[in-house]
Amino acid sequence: MKAAFYTLGCKVNQYESQAMAQNLERHGFVICDASEEADVYVINSCTVTAESDRKTRQSVRRFKKLHPDSLVLLTGCMPQAFPRAGEELESADIVIGNKSNHLIHDYIMQYINGSGRIVAVDEHKSGEAFTGDKISSFRERTRANVKIEDGCNRFCSYCIIPYARGRVRSKPIEELKAELAELEKNGFCEIVLVGINLSAYGTDNGSCLAEAVEAAAAFEGIKRIRLGSLEPDHITDEVIARLAAVEKFCPQFHISLQSGCDKTLKKMNRHYTAEEYRELCKKLRSTFDGATLTTDVMVGFPDETAEDFEQSLAFVKEIGFEKVHVFPYSRRDGTPAARMANQVENAEKTRRAAIMTEETENIRKAFLLSQVGRVLEVLPEEFHNGFMQGYTANYTPVRIIGAENEKEIIKAEIISVEDDFCIGKII
Repeated sequence: MKAAFYTLGCKVNQYESQAMAQNLERHGFVICDASEEADVYVINSCTVTAESDRKTRQSVRRFKKLHPDSLVLLTGCMPQAFPRAGEELESADIVIGNKSNHLIHDYIMQYINGSGRIVAVDEHKSGEAFTGDKISSFRERTRANVKIEDGCNRFCSYCIIPYARGRVRSKPIEELKAELAELEKNGFCEIVLVGINLSAYGTDNGSCLAEAVEAAAAFEGIKRIRLGSLEPDHITDEVIARLAAVEKFCPQFHISLQSGCDKTLKKMNRHYTAEEYRELCKKLRSTFDGATLTTDVMVGFPDETAEDFEQSLAFVKEIGFEKVHVFPYSRRDGTPAARMANQVENAEKTRRAAIMTEETENIRKAFLLSQVGRVLEVLPEEFHNGFMQGYTANYTPVRIIGAENEKEIIKAEIISVEDDFCIGKII
């Protein structure tokens, strides 16, 4: 039988799709692209915004319409957070949640053997252990995402994710080492450690994020270790010092900001101030040579005034992030923010997002231009249309014309900038 995966959302979802695919392969399935004919289509959903839910519903209905005789399975964060919404999506023959991804083969076989439609979303519970299948490969050629943490204890007032993912739980170091050994054996030389609240790794078992990085660095074949999205808390002076001592550690930090206005941060239930965030950025830039800082910024949160927005915009410009993901606040049923007064009109949210985006894109372009003339180390990832594409240690995207099909880190001189890429030539 053939199975295809369609993945929405974050790097954790990408990892979990890979784990589910390998689970099915062990049971004799052939994994194909979602554009091909398959017996089973798995939609791994995201629910971080209302738009994410819309895309999930659209995807499920589209795959069923295109392949009416195939089995369509919905999993991921949307049905986990909103089981009733998953159940009502009748185009899905099987509806489970991310807690049950490791049982995907069992549910598929139940359906094939005549069980009828299956809706089985198992609720996350406090105190549950870190679970799930491990991976030995990844869809990319040289870099692999490795999930080491799941869940979140923060309960930001706008966020549904703690309900979709449960409480913080961490992958034991020995399990991580075993997984990394398989990835090293299969030729992956860059590892991205990812999680739902990655910086909280180890808070439930006495470990910390630096220990996971050090464990990955011990593998000779792994040349780079990178971190996924982080929250500002738990990035202590001790963690920073230990990360700085790891030669293979990539100094790229994606640290969620959401707002540069203290009033808005407090209403969001974010447990830091703009000044505390500013100090963290200063520490990282002074500790790591060539460090890049990227972030997420939300505009139009309930009761965000024009003055609050201008304060947030000024803060973002002051920090000078190398890249910013700007998005308007999305009302999520079941969260405190959805019930707050003074909701900002959609048109105004769109206007503010456009202003913030324009300012941050100017900063981004200036950063890329500042790389011209530098010689950087690039890890190749993709080869098409006569050029190689890859990233530097601080995640600067580089395209190199006429490069060979390399799998090792190469040195390139940056000669120009086109769109959102530096253009380089091999040294």
